[in-house]
Amino acid sequence: QVQLVESGGGLVQPGGSLRLACVGSGTQFSDYVMGWFRQAPGEQRALVATMSRGGYENYADSLKGRVTISRDNAKNAVYLQMNRLQPEDTAVYYCNARNFDKRWYEYWGQGTQVTVSS
Repeated sequence: QVQLVESGGGLVQPGGSLRLACVGSGTQFSDYVMGWFRQAPGEQRALVATMSRGGYENYADSLKGRVTISRDNAKNAVYLQMNRLQPEDTAVYYCNARNFDKRWYEYWGQGTQVTVSS
């Protein structure tokens, strides 16, 4: 069974930082594009950042400079460092992995809540 499990969410004050982690199991994710999406209440799920198997990083324009994605293929893991958090960053953050090998494979984690509030 393929799974992605996120951790690291929580309550943080405006201006603070969080580091999210996502660890995969059930398959080797080194060939996958891995990334993070977020969904705020009443909004659609939106891209935060992705990283290809070759290390190419892609960020949502509104988050460039405040978030950094990284991955450790040996650990089947992807991370998201978020700095200078603001209340509008409050959302459920989801880990995603996708790959095309004769067909698309795509997996989602269960999500981790990030709340930015004083």
